[in-house]
Amino acid sequence: MNVFFQDPWWLILIKVVALFVILLVWTIFNVWYERRLVAKMQHRLGPIMNGPFGLGQALADGTKLIFKEDFRPQGTDRLVFNLGPLLTGVAAFTTWTVIPFGGQVEIFGHTTRLQVTDLPVAVLFIIAIASVGIYGIVLAGWASNNTYSFLGAIRSSAQMISYEIAMGLSIVGVFLLSGSMSTHAIVEAQSNPIIFRVPFTEMQFDVGITGWYAILLLPSFIIYGISMVGETNRAPFDLPECESELVSGYMTEYSGFRYAMYFLAEYINMATVSAVAVTLFLGGYLPPWPLNLIPGIDNPWFGPIFFIIKVQLVFSIFVWLRGTLPRFRYDHFMDLGWKVLIPVSILWIVMIALAPQYTIGLAVALLAILIAFSGRTDAAEKEEIDTDEPFDAFAGGYPVPPRPGQVLPELAGVVTVPAGSGEEKQGEEN
Repeated sequence: MNVFFQDPWWLILIKVVALFVILLVWTIFNVWYERRLVAKMQHRLGPIMNGPFGLGQALADGTKLIFKEDFRPQGTDRLVFNLGPLLTGVAAFTTWTVIPFGGQVEIFGHTTRLQVTDLPVAVLFIIAIASVGIYGIVLAGWASNNTYSFLGAIRSSAQMISYEIAMGLSIVGVFLLSGSMSTHAIVEAQSNPIIFRVPFTEMQFDVGITGWYAILLLPSFIIYGISMVGETNRAPFDLPECESELVSGYMTEYSGFRYAMYFLAEYINMATVSAVAVTLFLGGYLPPWPLNLIPGIDNPWFGPIFFIIKVQLVFSIFVWLRGTLPRFRYDHFMDLGWKVLIPVSILWIVMIALAPQYTIGLAVALLAILIAFSGRTDAAEKEEIDTDEPFDAFAGGYPVPPRPGQVLPELAGVVTVPAGSGEEKQGEEN
């Protein structure tokens, strides 16, 4: 920690400006990258006209938003309406101050790290700032004086509470194994090789690869991966926006530069949670195996290259999900957070605390327990369903799809009267 307190003010300023520029350029690239990758998945060309390979399209979109008419509807709370995008934008940039891009280097004769700063509780700082960013969405929905915006804000607050609990529990295992909450210390702890220990014996052997926590704490990594999609309001968990139901959710009444702030924050937040996943689970700026066996590859100036490549690969998962999965139903989304992710996280933490040296074996045991429990639950649900009588999908006044084992009654030639004929539209049996 002392290395940061020795940095002169001009070196800190250089780091802050460099970080700001990197995030802006990276966001422009990610907008283009997402469009191109989704286009490849859907057999389209994507942006190709503006600039080489269409790289100028994202820049043109950003310029258009800056100069676009920016208006505020009547009846809105002016102060809170303007404060919402500001909070979200500031929180998106602030989180990156404790994320390490590389190790310890020499810059103009001063020893420092490729990181703005570090804290003994840096990971908790990241979670706290992410919670502040959600306030920008909640305030936008409340101040817009619009029903769709307010529903989007309510969904966002429920989503934040549900999935931030699961996200926080998923990283407890990292704290237990690394013994630190400092992002730099967690990355360095993953440089140690994996030692596989045979339960109930003295036998142990070196697996030969570095101990990424994505391997040692696979359940934690999976839970974090699901939670980070829910935390960033991205498809298939984009319920606060949900264009098919809420027009554009909390952003419905925003335009121009204020809309651009939300758009910018969304892509920075995707890069942020990807960077946190890389830092906590994928070795951060450390070279992956077997590149780490090459002499000289551990040069700290190569760290940002490995870090950016890893973050971009994790970011690609967001794009893949958006291009392939449909949006979740809201009750299913809440069930996944409260009934699956949180209980599994708590069970996994207890297992790690009891036997931290056998994490790989515990992960296999947890997976077997979940598979067995899932099969038993499905069988119990099928037994509860009474299949003797036909299922009436409209019994409650609203169409409900049949559950597994239920059968819809056969329709004996229903005849409907075309709309606009002046007659009442109803079914008649032949």
